Amino acid sequence: MGSMESTTRDSSAAASPSPAQSLINWDLAASTAARLASAGPMLDSAEIGDAVDSLRSLADASVPHVHEITGLEAARDLRDSSVLVVDRANWAKANTQSFAVMLKPAMEKMLESRRGNVSPAAASVSGAITGSQLGAVLAFLSSKVLGQYDPFAALAEGSTAPAGGRLLLVVPNIVSVERQLNVVPEDFRLWVCLHEQTHRVQFAAAPWLRHHMLAEIDNLSGHLLGNVDSLMERASAAARSLKDRSAGGNAPGRGAILDLLQNPEEKASLSHLTAVMSLLEGHANVVMDGVDESIIPTVKTIRQRFNDRGKDRGVIEKFIRNLLGLDAKMRQYSDGAKFVRAVVDVAGMDGFNRVWESADNLPTEPEIHDAKLWLDRMGL
Repeated sequence: MGSMESTTRDSSAAASPSPAQSLINWDLAASTAARLASAGPMLDSAEIGDAVDSLRSLADASVPHVHEITGLEAARDLRDSSVLVVDRANWAKANTQSFAVMLKPAMEKMLESRRGNVSPAAASVSGAITGSQLGAVLAFLSSKVLGQYDPFAALAEGSTAPAGGRLLLVVPNIVSVERQLNVVPEDFRLWVCLHEQTHRVQFAAAPWLRHHMLAEIDNLSGHLLGNVDSLMERASAAARSLKDRSAGGNAPGRGAILDLLQNPEEKASLSHLTAVMSLLEGHANVVMDGVDESIIPTVKTIRQRFNDRGKDRGVIEKFIRNLLGLDAKMRQYSDGAKFVRAVVDVAGMDGFNRVWESADNLPTEPEIHDAKLWLDRMGL
């Protein structure tokens, strides 16, 4: 799918990575994902061109609808970020760049704490192993993601992305799902774009949110990497727990990888990030479901068929989804949407939009599950 847009950095990114960045070989992660990921449905050059043009047009067309539904002024003629229509390999590459931004502070702290104990050769070997493993995970995920807003793209080394980040739309996955569901392509693509453009609007409405999330991710990853001595032992215990629960038909609450978190600080950090992600995903779902047949004529059919998919997943995919916590992510969509709707029912969209004013107004995890707690705290 070579005619789609690339996420490659400019030549300034060719410089040698910092010692901390070498702890994960990001280039190897990207190349491993590209090698392992399947290409997706067969599309000729004309079909690729049509899909790219269609998605770019519908991404722009969705912004006024987001503005009307959310009432956020940031959605008026939004031009702060770019839209890239990509294949699976370029989606994976884009995510290695964002992961590098998110994990750099934590890795620098870990390297500093172990200065003199980690040789360049050892770091290189460790980086290659970790890069290969991350690439395998990204290869799996690259066939599942329809679209993604990346708020951190501009912060990557050598990035030419605009300050507002970039929105990625994954053509092979969108085409695959719309064929699987047998829905009208233009309607389905606009529906997907509504969700992803809402994420762009969220970060435009709350300029502080990008760095707030980076700080929280740094805090959480710092706990994980800071406890590296016990990480393998905890990982083994999590894997055994996953196997036991899978055999008993009980899925982990957040995914076995996140079961590595043990102490109160780690759990508090995860709780905050869970609440924020539930808010962002739930709000985007409310927006994409806020359209009617006047905007997307077949929206009811799309909702029904999309919600019914995934019931016949194989054993291996179910295991991987449990390991990564992907089904927990789907619950974030549901829990967050219930919170947004409950707040809007009481305080209207203007009342709900107070969440974008400051980090203090973000809901906690208990508030996500009981909107009245947040409404009372906000005096609404």
